[in-house]
Order: sequence, then C-alpha cells, then structure tokens
Amino acid sequence: MLEVNLQGETFIFHPSGALYWRSLKTLLIADVHLGKIAHFRKHGSAIPQKAILKNFQQLKKVVNTFKPEKIYFLGDLFHSTFNTEFTYFKTWVQEQQADLTLIMGNHDIISPTNFENLGIEVQKESYLKNFLLTHHPEKREGFFTICGHVHPGFRLRGIGKQHEKLPCFFKTKQQLILPAFGTFTGNYLIQQSENDQIYVCTETEVIPIPQKP
Repeated sequence: MLEVNLQGETFIFHPSGALYWRSLKTLLIADVHLGKIAHFRKHGSAIPQKAILKNFQQLKKVVNTFKPEKIYFLGDLFHSTFNTEFTYFKTWVQEQQADLTLIMGNHDIISPTNFENLGIEVQKESYLKNFLLTHHPEKREGFFTICGHVHPGFRLRGIGKQHEKLPCFFKTKQQLILPAFGTFTGNYLIQQSENDQIYVCTETEVIPIPQKP
C-alpha cells in the first residue's frame, strides 16, 4: 500500500485499485464490472465458474483491511443486465457494516431501484469536501476529481526488451483516475505527459513511476 497526500487529505492506494480516504474512513472503488464473467459464460466463453468468486474475494479482502464506514462505487459496478452474479452481490451487501453508495456509470443499466432496495444510495455524482466523485473523468472548477471509467494501465519496460502491462492509478493536476477493481477487465495504456503521476499496481504493492522531466 502507498500513502499519498491529495489536496491536503491523506489517501491510501491499495494494490487492488481501491482508494482509502483516511479522514472520512471511506473506501472508493471503481469499475468492478460484476456480472461480466457470467455474461460471457452465458454466451459460450470458456471461463471457469470459480472465476466469478474472485471479485467478491477481493472485495472482502480490501474491506477487511480498512474496515471503512462508507464505501463508494465509482460506476460500472454491474456490467450487464441481471444474471447469477447479482445474487452473489446481494449476499455480499447483506454482510456489510459500511454505508454503500453507487455513482452511476455507463454500464450500470440495471434500474437504480434494485440497488436502493438493497439499501444502496444511488447518485449521479457526489461532492465531499473539495473533491468531486464521478464515474467519467470530469473537470470542475474548484474541485479535485476522483473517477474511474478509463481502466488505466501502464507498460513497464526492462533492459532486455521485456515488458509488462499493469493497472495503475493515474493522477493529473486536478484529477485521479482509479484502476479497474474488477479481475476480468482490460486496461487502457496511459501515455505519461509532463507533471502526470502514475502509480502502478502489482499483486502486493503500489509503485510510483518517476515523473517525466
């Protein structure tokens, strides 16, 4: 894990792609894409059934690590229409002590009522202190944006032409884009510009990449 100061607030970057806001005891998670594996299996993809459980295992792990009072999902919580994974999600929700909020994303096509019936607050966007929480990247004067949607990734290159593509947190002057939390999502490779800060996620740690001179 890596502790980072943003706008005078302390955040902890977790290797899963989750972000913990210390002073508010709040966990921020983007792009879980629950239901995606079941959706692909339904249409003939040879994905093991047990792969469905990985997202829930990761959710359980990160919640147990931080024990947040509130959890915000920054969009694309559920990938498709109803399938068997919503039942797993319902069970997970019933086990939570934290208050849950969903910021709606473009993949969240299930009626908000279904989430509200589980006790989840549904919003288009949210303001906390001088931060704006959204799904899509958004520039809003006077606010620092925390969002998802992009699934940022970064390619690390070694001396012997070896390379590896890893998910990353991507920070610009007034915005932080979280990695996709879901275990069955792709990455969009980020090109680092001057003053951009990239933090790549391995299985066990978050590593800052030197800024471009």
